[in-house]
Amino acid sequence: MEGGGFYGALDKFPCKSHSGRVSKKTRNKFLALLCLLVFAAGGALYYVNWVVQRPFGIILFVADNFCVSALTAARIYGGGADSRLSVERFPTVTHLTTHAADFAVSDLASAATALACGRKVNNRNLGQEASGIPLPTLVEMARERGRAVGLVTNTSLTDTGPAVWYAKTSDPRDSTGLALQLAGSSGLDVLLGGGAADFLPEHKGGRRADGRDLLLELRQAGYDVIRNKGELSNTPAWRAPRLLGFFSEGNLAFADEVAQAAAQPSLSEMVAKAVQLLQFNRRGYFLVVDAGLIEKAASQNEGERMLREFLQLDQAVATALDYAGKNSLIIVAGRSMVGGLRMNGYPFRNDKGVAVIGLNAQGVPSLTWSTGPGSGEGTPPSEPAASQQPVAVGVAEDALAVAVGPGTEHWPSFMDNTDVFRLIVPGL
Repeated sequence: MEGGGFYGALDKFPCKSHSGRVSKKTRNKFLALLCLLVFAAGGALYYVNWVVQRPFGIILFVADNFCVSALTAARIYGGGADSRLSVERFPTVTHLTTHAADFAVSDLASAATALACGRKVNNRNLGQEASGIPLPTLVEMARERGRAVGLVTNTSLTDTGPAVWYAKTSDPRDSTGLALQLAGSSGLDVLLGGGAADFLPEHKGGRRADGRDLLLELRQAGYDVIRNKGELSNTPAWRAPRLLGFFSEGNLAFADEVAQAAAQPSLSEMVAKAVQLLQFNRRGYFLVVDAGLIEKAASQNEGERMLREFLQLDQAVATALDYAGKNSLIIVAGRSMVGGLRMNGYPFRNDKGVAVIGLNAQGVPSLTWSTGPGSGEGTPPSEPAASQQPVAVGVAEDALAVAVGPGTEHWPSFMDNTDVFRLIVPGL
């Protein structure tokens, strides 16, 4: 460098002695400041990468009716009063308030948006403000930071719960419109679930009136499209994923629908394959698992079926714990509360399964609901025909969230559902 290299450059520093050249004292101060800045930068880098460890894998399970009343009933139904579910072994447990921006009881769209985007919105708004302003999701943020991202659901991929991770709309029931948004989004590496009919034209057995074959378009965009359990099992787990699995025309089968379920992967099987595929990204992954069949059963007051789906969720959580490893953040968060299920009476301590279903020893229905067609269980059969019965609606009850992994030991015992978003962001 002209003028004596680095020290020649220091000679041009503004603070000069009477001779017009930088003083030795000023030069030493400048060098000391430079060393301090380098040390501080190195310390910050060390802190971010070693002290505040970012988890390699982040798995967020989302389920409706993940609350104390349903958890208690599922535990007893699954193994008796002394049993413990996988979700009950998590070290961090917190209660979530779930109100919407406009109502004290949120609907599925606003509750899903609170978890995915960290913002309260009005009911019926999905992934956006009431004014139409789109909100960024955890999936979008994870993708921007280099993580592989995946979405698994046992309902249709165009159902309200999973759709919040890729769509923005004020009409969350427009399933074919949501399919268009998914097809136009390239942010997800792995998508597994149901809902193929929303992607196929009517002449191919689908529901699309516009004639477009979105499955073909997604194949052309680089996705491997699979349609059954066997193809999922045979998908190589050693390559970068671009996988789209449609295992039914609509929602996947309930766990007790043996004939249909035998041909479809379980929630646990989809979680295992998704983790296997996503973990090959060296910068980590973010996986969302939507256990949506719990809400489908609850909306029709199908108590035993809902408890079985709750246990399916628990099995999927156990699978995630086995596959993800210790340096992973795993969260199970409740979304909205539907129907208000309660287990009643005095079952014996070791009663489980069918022993806690139907009328108990006191002649009282073991399971009752506060809203919906089954809310009057045990009363004389004076209900309207099934086709006239309303579905169960949302109830005011806090959700639960359980978590394990880096940073979760500092979670508060009570917080809002939007705080789940804020607590995940630093680890992305």
